[in-house]
Amino acid sequence: MLLLSHSSSATTTHGLAAAPPACSRRARLLLPRARAADTTGVGADRAAEALLQSGLRPESLPRHVAVVMDGNSRWARARGLTPADGHKAGGRNLERIVGLSRAWGIRALTAFVCSRENLSRPMAEVDYMMGLSEWLIGDNIDKLSRQGIRLQVIGDTTKMPGSLRSAAVQADEATRHNSQLHLMLAICYSGRWDMVQACRELAREAQANQLSPDDIDESLVAGKLATSAAGEFSCPDLVIRTSGELRLSNFLLWQSAYSEFFFTDKMWPDFGEAEYLEALRSFQGRDRRFGQSRLL
Repeated sequence: MLLLSHSSSATTTHGLAAAPPACSRRARLLLPRARAADTTGVGADRAAEALLQSGLRPESLPRHVAVVMDGNSRWARARGLTPADGHKAGGRNLERIVGLSRAWGIRALTAFVCSRENLSRPMAEVDYMMGLSEWLIGDNIDKLSRQGIRLQVIGDTTKMPGSLRSAAVQADEATRHNSQLHLMLAICYSGRWDMVQACRELAREAQANQLSPDDIDESLVAGKLATSAAGEFSCPDLVIRTSGELRLSNFLLWQSAYSEFFFTDKMWPDFGEAEYLEALRSFQGRDRRFGQSRLL
């Protein structure tokens, strides 16, 4: 997976071996790298042990975690590297976070890959990221299936290259019955776009006399949002943003109405197990009342 830095505005996991012999033009931009450790078996056992040693209560973990993976480009600049190097490092880190989430029993993970606003960045950077997303999706469908991970790409498909749309459809069809973790990659996504497309869908149904405008309520709107396929886990309990930025950047605006937020100065490629545990510890220290008063 790849991520954009969201400092300006604003499919799928796991390590890459060598590039496949037949690659799209975008995929040929990519460089091979070693695979991250598999989170089945020993890796999963170690991750589970780390959770227990942290003192966290497994039964009180967030069911859905959303991450704004910010800081890849700045991380790269600080090391004299290119933005592409930053995106690759961010992709490797997302693999780790996906593995930890699965091992710790998180049920849904939404990763903000790039926003519709990010598409105004230099064409070469956008082209690279779309290609990286496409390759990572296609190259890892089998591994995701073995791990019981469902992969879904959410976002404005009209803004995606056709080859990326095809890879997303293939991944969804191949993994839709998996239930260990629902991984959603938000590509060409924005929260305002999500609400508008939901309203348009309801308007079309009303126009076709399939429902009355007076019947439209919050549950009907929520059912048309991009994350609705996650069912009871469609709204994040915890939203994490890296790199010191303190804003949502148009991410899951409806769904995060009652989310808890965790902000860290760490750049996304440096957000590891210790930082993830810190975010979860912070979450477990919150008093979530959802607008209700707490009786003494």
